Amino acid sequence: MNTAKDKLNSYLEKEGMRRSQQREQILDEFLASKRHLTAEELYDLVKEKYPEIGQATVYRALKLFCEANICRTLNLQEGPARYEAIIGHEHHDHLICLDCGRFEEVVSPRIEELQQKLAEAKGYKLKEHRLVLYGLCSECRS
Repeated sequence: MNTAKDKLNSYLEKEGMRRSQQREQILDEFLASKRHLTAEELYDLVKEKYPEIGQATVYRALKLFCEANICRTLNLQEGPARYEAIIGHEHHDHLICLDCGRFEEVVSPRIEELQQKLAEAKGYKLKEHRLVLYGLCSECRS
């Protein structure tokens, strides 16, 4: 299963649900954005191209994408949840500015190794993890 659409269609079949052109259009817009979007931001993108798709449809689609392991919910700071694609993206952590809300993805093999060692030292086998670092970005510190 190589693509998000393949994963979605497989999930829909397993759950006995029908395929939908609207869901696929929403998925296309979500993946094309390559950003961590709120449901409202995704709705704004979708309605520009597909004005017939309602807000509730976008919200339901995002919930379905999470259930199908196409994306995950990120609660990175105060405010609405954000969604990020997990198919085709390597694991990463996040840096978040407490002042302006800017966030960045960071990849560090050393941090990944340390997290694994910590879990093993405590007798855990990691299945999933998230690291979020909060601080002030260079612009907000100026």
